[in-house]
Amino acid sequence: MNDNIINSDMNSTCKNFQEQVSKVLIRHKSILDMMTKLDEYNARINRAVAKSVTSCGCISINATKQDYSKETFEEMLDSTKTHVEGNICDGCKEVLNEEIGSYLFYLAALCNSLDLNMDEILKKEYNTIKTLGVFSLK
Repeated sequence: MNDNIINSDMNSTCKNFQEQVSKVLIRHKSILDMMTKLDEYNARINRAVAKSVTSCGCISINATKQDYSKETFEEMLDSTKTHVEGNICDGCKEVLNEEIGSYLFYLAALCNSLDLNMDEILKKEYNTIKTLGVFSLK
């Protein structure tokens, strides 16, 4: 897919989303509310992943030591794992989508309060990881 198409779609989606958030946020307009809501939804996302393992069982986590001792980056990339086994079911996916959506809502609200542009932030990060490639190593 063309990078210009990706950037254009991302631009309009982020911009429209951020504008819509600014039109509907009333109850938690204080920056303190936004910061604590981000923490709350981060915890809810973590909880939803944990419940996918412990209650639903659609995924499991098999964590082991990561192997970074490979000679090339490609070998290292191939040898590292997410530790997730299985596939998230539709029910758990729906919950995670809702929690992540709420997190993004409050992230957009925080950006609005601080006069930050989510689209510019996303584009800058995208360009950094695209330019640096393997050297961005996050």
